[in-house]
Order: sequence, then structure tokens, then C-alpha cells
Amino acid sequence: MKKYIAFLILMWFSVGACVGQDTLNIKTSAQCGTCKATLERGMRSVKGVNGVELDIDTKVLELIYDPKKTNPEKLRKAVTRIGYDADSLLADPRAYKQLPDCCKKGGHDTH
Repeated sequence: MKKYIAFLILMWFSVGACVGQDTLNIKTSAQCGTCKATLERGMRSVKGVNGVELDIDTKVLELIYDPKKTNPEKLRKAVTRIGYDADSLLADPRAYKQLPDCCKKGGHDTH
């Protein structure tokens, strides 16, 4: 019985952690595995972001975030500050310039 109660309490906390979260998909200019690591690491440090996953094939960054702490506009801006395009927003030129060549559009500096 104690195990059952502990399980119920754990489930209650797990469900509670998901309440109040939104998901945002952002089309990026990511090119490779280095981009994936850079974007995911960078976005994990953004206030309000609770989950990050970049699909290299589609170049779509999926973010799970707390809308009480951030919003889609701020999240897109955060992506551009890391050096990548975010939907219609272009990457910050200084951040883009710091990316490795493999992460730049076409695999070389064309920005």
C-alpha cells in the first residue's frame, strides 16, 4: 500500500510539472550536429525553457517553456543571439560570425 501511495504522489507531481507549459516550434538555420549541440545547450539556459530538441533534418527547434516566464518572441530572439535564424528573424551577425564554418549556411560564411 505504501508503494501505491508513493506512486500516486509521484504521478501527481509529474502531472503538476507539465501544467502551465507551452510548446513552440521554431524553424532555424541549423546545419549539423554541432548546431544541434550549440542550440540545445544555449536554449537550456534561457529562463523559462524546460525542454529543448532540435531535429536536424527539418531544422525545427521544439521548445517546451513556461509562458509565465517567457514568450515566443523572447525565445526567437534568444535563438538569434546564439547565431541562428529563427523563423523570419535573422541571426545576430556577431553571433553568426562566431559559429564554426560547418554551422553557417551552405557550410561556409554567406551571411
